[in-house]
Amino acid sequence: MSKPKVGFYWCASCGGCEEAIVDLAADILGVVAAVDIVFWPCAMDFKRADVEAMADGEMAVCFVNGAVRTSEQLEMAELLRRKAGLIVAFGSCAHTGGIPGLANLYSREGVLAAAYDAAFATVNPEGMRPQTEYAAPEGTVTLPELHETVKKLDQVIPVEYYLPGCPPPVKLITGALGAILEGTLPPKGSILAPEIALCSECPRKDSKPEKLDFTAFKRPHQIIADPALCLLAQGLLCLGPSTRAGCDAPCITGNMPCTGCGGPLEGTKDLGTNALSAAASVLEATDEASIAVGLAEVPDPAGAFYRYSLPASLLYAKKGS
Repeated sequence: MSKPKVGFYWCASCGGCEEAIVDLAADILGVVAAVDIVFWPCAMDFKRADVEAMADGEMAVCFVNGAVRTSEQLEMAELLRRKAGLIVAFGSCAHTGGIPGLANLYSREGVLAAAYDAAFATVNPEGMRPQTEYAAPEGTVTLPELHETVKKLDQVIPVEYYLPGCPPPVKLITGALGAILEGTLPPKGSILAPEIALCSECPRKDSKPEKLDFTAFKRPHQIIADPALCLLAQGLLCLGPSTRAGCDAPCITGNMPCTGCGGPLEGTKDLGTNALSAAASVLEATDEASIAVGLAEVPDPAGAFYRYSLPASLLYAKKGS
């Protein structure tokens, strides 16, 4: 009996999701023994032509990480959709847009201007921009087109399953691979992570007081956090109450607050709004002045509350972007 064919691909991402596959360590040997990896250009010598030569649906599953920002990423997502029976949005960027999605706060021209005009040590008096085509003596050279906004994967192709996290934790990856190989996957559209808030697996959950009241948030560098006490109770902006569990809280174990990479719980329409509401509920503020004082140490609310989820949010992008 032939082994199921599996692919891995990245779009707009940092490469951390590819590292998460390597983090399977010895377990990756079992994966390699159980499946036939037919496309993984980050790790092996595969080309786009190899995928194009496959029959439609030939891959059993393809894990696609990263958001979609360029014409090439869109083309590859559409190609992999045709060639794979199942598509798994792998990691925060594919799931909810991720950190690349914060570019939706700016126009495409604003992003290019920051990179090619205003960046430190950039000298570009002609205001040159990357061109999608250039006629060189050797032939026409092409570059992908940069789209106006960043999209999460299921905004461009249908997706069967989602593996959240930045990057997805090893135990969720092994659980997903096991479910695929054993044929025990949940209904399509499911997020392959626990349907419960991160606070449930937080090692400090027993220290969280019944009522949280403080007058101002603090930033992590401003205090030495008590490693045994709930971080939210110490005035640190922790998104654990609004974020899906499944990662075993490594950030909190490292004495840093959760930033929300696990994505929203089922039924949450907007992770950022949900997290903002949760944060506001613990702030002891009754008037505009005290609210301003309380939020003064959240200098980048969009980056704090929508760090991984702006393309998936009701906001999606800055008006005019």
